[in-house]
Amino acid sequence: MLVQIDDDGGVRTLTLNRPEALNAFNEALYDATTVALRDADADPDVAVVVLTGTGRAFSAGNDLVEMQARITDPDFQSGEHGFPGMIEALTALRKPLILAVNGLGVGIGATILGYADLVFMASNARLKCPFTSLGVAPEAASSYLLPRLIGRQNAAWMLLSSEWVDADEALRMGLAWKLCDPEDLMAEAGRHAAVLASRSIPSLMAVKETIVDPTRDAIAEAARREYAKFEVLLGSVANADALSDFAERKTQ
Repeated sequence: MLVQIDDDGGVRTLTLNRPEALNAFNEALYDATTVALRDADADPDVAVVVLTGTGRAFSAGNDLVEMQARITDPDFQSGEHGFPGMIEALTALRKPLILAVNGLGVGIGATILGYADLVFMASNARLKCPFTSLGVAPEAASSYLLPRLIGRQNAAWMLLSSEWVDADEALRMGLAWKLCDPEDLMAEAGRHAAVLASRSIPSLMAVKETIVDPTRDAIAEAARREYAKFEVLLGSVANADALSDFAERKTQ
């Protein structure tokens, strides 16, 4: 099962489950996560959604082998929902979303933090937005969400540099709300999720709607700008070289 689903007292925990690929998102995982988010949103018994990963990674981002196939394979098949579907599901989610970042988060594994209501991060976790090192544009409306969340200069450094940000720096920037010892991460995220789940679900949804609704149009516009830039740069010399280097390292 690509996304493990566990319910406990109004808290639904979704666990990305491709540990052999560091929970990198291929089309199948995008589809499974989209469906899981939509199902949690529609379930009247679910008050809070927690998202985490199996193994040593939260998510290594886009599956770069599949990204290269998108460029080189004329028969490449996109998923039913794919990346756009998951972003739409995150944007439309009416229930509070808690992220428990258990390990490295790269690409969408970092930019997804912009959709969270609360982020708990293991003290040994780290984040990277590798877009410039891959020769592509930002994604997931991060060009809008990150400056809004952590300020222009912090966002510029993350999006422009392709450098790692450790957990302490993520906390300082405001990307993470609380740092936890790795062994305490899920218990701490679960404890806070249970507090929220003890409240009225319609009230939780009303609070989230009043926070998020003013941003939804701007998120959609930012995503459209990013998709347009991404399509131009995908398969460019810089991108093709980066993907080729990655493929060679995988086979060594």
